[in-house]
Amino acid sequence: MKSKFSLLIVVLLTVSVLGAFASGQSEAAAPITRLAVATGGTAGVYFPLGGAFANIITENVPNTTANAESTGASVVNSNLLNNGEVDFALMQNDIAYYAFNGVEMFSDGAPLTNLRGVASLYPEVIQIVVNANAGINSVNDLRGKRVAVGAPGSGAEANARQILTAHGISYDDIRADFLSFAEAADALKDGNVDAAFVTAGTPTAAVTDVSTTHNVRILSIAGDMADSLIADFPFYDKVTIPAGTYRNQDSDVQTVAVLAMMFARAGLSDDVVYNVTKAWFENLDAFAAAHARGGNLTLETATNGMPIDLHPGAARFYREMGR
Repeated sequence: MKSKFSLLIVVLLTVSVLGAFASGQSEAAAPITRLAVATGGTAGVYFPLGGAFANIITENVPNTTANAESTGASVVNSNLLNNGEVDFALMQNDIAYYAFNGVEMFSDGAPLTNLRGVASLYPEVIQIVVNANAGINSVNDLRGKRVAVGAPGSGAEANARQILTAHGISYDDIRADFLSFAEAADALKDGNVDAAFVTAGTPTAAVTDVSTTHNVRILSIAGDMADSLIADFPFYDKVTIPAGTYRNQDSDVQTVAVLAMMFARAGLSDDVVYNVTKAWFENLDAFAAAHARGGNLTLETATNGMPIDLHPGAARFYREMGR
């Protein structure tokens, strides 16, 4: 009888100790923070870069996991971020500017003010591609020409309109065609337009395709004109398209670009954004390995062209880095 009683005591003590241990383990374990990252279409640049960003977070930020989601890119992402449906989002800085200020394609609703900047990634270059035989040597020569200015309501169309306006040209002064990238490339090939505005990372596949079969050139935007444009629209930045980027391009082309950027929702914890930004910049090699454009991210250029306030967590990291 005594033996059975002793065995019962041992069992009860064991259960008690194990229960206390399990309870202690449960109390000690920090809750997992789950983050959503909005990217773009699976065939674009945003998707692999967003995936790499999410992996860096999951592998390097304690008690945090992140998942990259394919989306319709910039305009869609600005709404997802503003509504709190995602925590981070890739988008062009001009689209973020329009969203935050309630202008352009966002003019029909309230400004999307739940957006904050994290980092500038790479330039989306404004390329004015012209038929080399159309007698167009400068932006001013576009007057009276057939010009593809981008799809209606697109970021590219806004870029075209702003650049033309800076040169004193309105749509009344040209024969404007509202065409997408692919449509504009086909129209150049077929001779249905004399010029096309394209906003994309270089080299752009559509422009490369046209340049291999047709005699085209890329127009420059003069330095003083670029300065004036940037003064009016702070999301632009000066860039150079190096000679040789496209067939028969024998010299550098000076132009402007908007920038692909990472944004965060304003309500996301400062500590979370700080830890994520720190982990990101400590693993730039992994980010660059996901896509060539990932190699453009540097600490030195991380705040270039930032159109809205930085998230305080990102700002704290940059201050610590002396930026």
